[in-house]
Amino acid sequence: MQLSAKDRLIAALVAQLHAERETRDALAFVIANGQRDRDVLTAILTDPVPAFTQADLAYAEELVRRYHNRREAA
Repeated sequence: MQLSAKDRLIAALVAQLHAERETRDALAFVIANGQRDRDVLTAILTDPVPAFTQADLAYAEELVRRYHNRREAA
């Protein structure tokens, strides 16, 4: 199945959201475990959110496929 431009955009946004959640979870983990070192916190916060990895894109594309399959089945 070939994805439309709209579907690719949705997949990219899902991947970006996934990457941002991973960054937020890492920050929460470090803080919850008592890490207050300024350098560690700064590194997490200034590290660019990973651009879409192949795994992120595959995950997002799978979500789009599932959505399309559900719509077609209905």
